[in-house]
Amino acid sequence: MTHRYSALLRLSFVSLLGVGAHAQAQTTFDVIGPREYELPVDFEPFNVFVQYATVQDNARAYNDDGDRVAGSGSKATTGMSKYVRFWSPESNRNIGVAWEVIVPTVAIRDRSAPEGDRHISGIGDTLTGFAIWYRPRSHITLGFQSFLQIPIGTERVSDTNWKNLSSLFWDWRLGDKFGWTGDAGFVWQGERTSGVQPGLTWHSNHRFAYRATKRLEPFIALDNEHTRANDGLPEAWALDGGVGLMIHTFDNQSISLRYSTSLDGRNHSVNDSFNLKYAYVW
Repeated sequence: MTHRYSALLRLSFVSLLGVGAHAQAQTTFDVIGPREYELPVDFEPFNVFVQYATVQDNARAYNDDGDRVAGSGSKATTGMSKYVRFWSPESNRNIGVAWEVIVPTVAIRDRSAPEGDRHISGIGDTLTGFAIWYRPRSHITLGFQSFLQIPIGTERVSDTNWKNLSSLFWDWRLGDKFGWTGDAGFVWQGERTSGVQPGLTWHSNHRFAYRATKRLEPFIALDNEHTRANDGLPEAWALDGGVGLMIHTFDNQSISLRYSTSLDGRNHSVNDSFNLKYAYVW
C-alpha cells in the first residue's frame, strides 16, 4: 500500500474516556497513541475505524491533601468504537478535514457495592465532532479539533450533561526514528440533572515514540489535567505517566498497547490501567 494510505491509518483522533461519572479515572484524551496526529494533506476521501479498550483498577485515589488513600475498589472496563470520515477539500488541498462519531461502552464491577449495584453496564454518552489541520513543513502537522458529547447514554453510566471538548494538536517528526505527538485544550461541561455543574477542565497529552523497527514503535506517555472547583465540587488534578508499544501489523492496520499510572494528583482517582487501540483504514 502507498505511503499515503499508511499515513491515513494514523488518523484516529482524540476522544474523551469520560463516558460516565463512575468511569472517569483516566485523564482527558489519554486514549491517544503515537503518530495520532501525523496526518496527510492533499488526499482522496477515506474511512477509519478505531476500537479502544481500557481496564482500570480503582483501588487507590488522591485525597484533598494529595495523599493516596483507598479508592472505591471497583474495576471498570470501557470501550469506544469510532468511525471517522476524512477528506481534503477541493477548495484547498493543503488542508485536511475529518468528521467522527464515537460510541462508548462501560462495564463496572464493584463487589463492595449494595446488591443490584455490583455490576453496572451500558452505552455511554455519544461524541461527535470535527478536526482540521495543515502541514507548515513536511515533518510538522498542526491542527484544531472540537467535539460535542451528547447525554444520550444508558441512565446508569451517562453523565447527564452536555460537554464541549476543544483542543489544538500537533505532530513533529524528529528525523526518521523519533516523533512527538500531542494536544492541549479544555473541556466545558453543562449542568447535570442533579443541578451540579463541574468546573472547566484543562488538559494536555504527549506521546514520545521511537521507531525501533519496521513493525515496532515503543513510546512514553505523559497526560495531565486540572479541573476548577465549582458548585461544591473541589479542585482536582492529576499527572499520569505510561509506557507502550505500537505494532505496525499491516500497511492499513495497527495495534497500540499501553500501561498508565498516576504520578501525582489531588481529589482524583489514581490511574492504574491497561489500554489497547486497534485502527483500520479503508
